[in-house]
Amino acid sequence: MLTILDTLPERFLDTPARELHRILPGPTLIHLPGRRSTPLFVSVLLHGNEDSGVVALQSVLRAYAGRRLPRALSILIGNVTAARVGMRRLDQQPDYNRVWPGAIAHTDSPEHATMSEVHRLMQARGLFASIDIHNNTGLNPHYCVVNQVDQTVLHLALLFSRTVVCFRGLAGTQTMAFSPLCPALTIECGKPGIAANEAHAARFVEACLHLAQFPSHDVHEHDIDLYHTVATVRVPSTASFGFGKAQADIDFDPQLDHMNFRQLDPGTVFGRTRLPLPVEVRDEGGRDVTAEFFDCRRGTIRLRRAAMPAMLTLDERVVRQDCLCYLMERMPFPRRERAARALCADQLL
Repeated sequence: MLTILDTLPERFLDTPARELHRILPGPTLIHLPGRRSTPLFVSVLLHGNEDSGVVALQSVLRAYAGRRLPRALSILIGNVTAARVGMRRLDQQPDYNRVWPGAIAHTDSPEHATMSEVHRLMQARGLFASIDIHNNTGLNPHYCVVNQVDQTVLHLALLFSRTVVCFRGLAGTQTMAFSPLCPALTIECGKPGIAANEAHAARFVEACLHLAQFPSHDVHEHDIDLYHTVATVRVPSTASFGFGKAQADIDFDPQLDHMNFRQLDPGTVFGRTRLPLPVEVRDEGGRDVTAEFFDCRRGTIRLRRAAMPAMLTLDERVVRQDCLCYLMERMPFPRRERAARALCADQLL
């Protein structure tokens, strides 16, 4: 299932994500040399409808046409089949960002075998850093997701955004798989198809390629906004739902995604429902914490405790394939690397 190349495929730099299936048979790992031999690993298109990473890489590589890269670059192009039809994943496929080493589902799938092979090959090469580039479908700022909070990762994150979210609740993600090996993070570039989002991702990749080493000094507290994801909110598969659809089992606010990255007070209304328990909320350990976060008296879905949502979306297919949103809270700033790792571990217990 995996194709491995040592040069860019012909026409790659000018082929839109929706057309990559014409030149790539499936997931493809491309190794490109650079002046510094330890590679930067960049994965794109793990979700087929999130193409800013492809456009960003094409922009960077066009700028280096005929010139050696500052650092070796290994690129994984992911779900070209879903990209062909502009979908996150096809209905019969597992999520390409849930099948990396550490996954708890689809472990017998070809996709899991493919990503495990990519992980093995990149580990053998040695890694400078790992970046997974994504878009989202709701109104969100550009931000980074990390799985461990240390100063090296924070320095890497600040090259993209001052907004950083610590989250360890999704087994089998690319960033979870690479975090033990090197500084690793996911960047969320806003909605796809927006030139400014693609340009921001390109500048970040360019900055990483030019980075010779990570600074030895600590990140300053005032330079970063640090959050911790405490829960994931999903809609039960048996419930009908919509945004401004009064006839559905759950009728969410049609402007729900405007709540992203806003501190919400207890009592904030998410929508109306005819169900006694319209959403399912689980913490990073998989524990059901629905009653801690929501109540549903007289058919109104209300937040029970203060929280800050991220990735609220009005895209019903994405809600079905992934989730309605994540809930976050501010995280104390780490003073030292060892203390930061201990803090993140404590919060996950």
